Amino acid sequence: MPGTHAILSPSSSERWINCPPSAKENAGGDTGSTYAQQGTDAHALCEYKVKKALGFKVRDPTDDLEYFDEEMAECTDAYCEFVMEQVQAAKETCADPLVLVEQRLDFTRWVAESFGTADCIVVADGVMTVIDFKYGLGVLVEANGNSQMRMYALGALNLFESLYDINTVRMIIFQPRRDNVSTAEVTTEELLRWADDVLIPAAALAANGDGDYKAGKHCQFCKIKATCRKRAEYNLQLAQYDFAVPDTLADDEISMILDRADTFIGWINDIKDYALEQAISGKCYPGFKVVEGRSNRRYTDTDAVAAAVTEAGYDPFEKKLMGVTAMTKLLGAKKFNTLLGSLIEKPKGKPTLVPESDKRPAWTIDDFKEETENE
Repeated sequence: MPGTHAILSPSSSERWINCPPSAKENAGGDTGSTYAQQGTDAHALCEYKVKKALGFKVRDPTDDLEYFDEEMAECTDAYCEFVMEQVQAAKETCADPLVLVEQRLDFTRWVAESFGTADCIVVADGVMTVIDFKYGLGVLVEANGNSQMRMYALGALNLFESLYDINTVRMIIFQPRRDNVSTAEVTTEELLRWADDVLIPAAALAANGDGDYKAGKHCQFCKIKATCRKRAEYNLQLAQYDFAVPDTLADDEISMILDRADTFIGWINDIKDYALEQAISGKCYPGFKVVEGRSNRRYTDTDAVAAAVTEAGYDPFEKKLMGVTAMTKLLGAKKFNTLLGSLIEKPKGKPTLVPESDKRPAWTIDDFKEETENE
């Protein structure tokens, strides 16, 4: 039913697989957000464009979309083009591949009362491809080890394994606003083994509110992330260090702190946001009070200000060239590249320390010297 969500849903599976009791803690409807509605609008446009490209008679939903803009149009065009490329590739080995768009899937074979919707599934001889469109900009999503994608793949396999001889499952994340196309492949046997060894046991614990709480990156969208004691214990392990001069710490200690730094900062900010919300509602935290924050002066009527300054003989406006991002949105990516491609440069970014799992190539000492000399 539209608007309903399974408690043990694929989208939240990373959290409840790692932390089974969190499933019941997060049960209940979400209030929604601007970002969620943007994603919903983008998915509706994706569905329309792919179905139209496949030859179906479908209604254009553009006029009904709350957050439609040029960027959404371009991203959904790119997605449609990508999907059709996958369909064409499937036709090279299969005369008539099956293509399903916004296909509802049932996972109750492995997870009780669980269901979801896959953006696109392409079934050909021997290979099934599951494609998921991500409109989000904040978090880079990888296909490798992605439990949401694996659940979609299982649901699709459940539909078609009796009709097709599927040996390989290909899972693709298409995230255009991050220039990210991430692909992972597993054999059918590997996928079913993961379901038996990981998914089914975790789902059984989560359904009953059993198992152990566990903190990690999966806490990001948890409703109790600000008050969870396990997350506090996880992050407060850093407090065992006095944070003295860095060279008094061993290298492995510094590595541990770096690995936890972003998570620790995020946790602190979650606590601050939660405490402020509670304090505004009347809760008293010993040693703290709610005060009016700093603010900047602003005009009450910009038109009146402009008229008054102009009448006084001054020019109240400043002229400033749009930034690259704003100009791209104004012109559209294709026209931007045609008009301004030769006038754009991308200087080297500043050195940044990241985990080894980051896909960017590591800098060498010579790279660092070159950057320093160019400053």
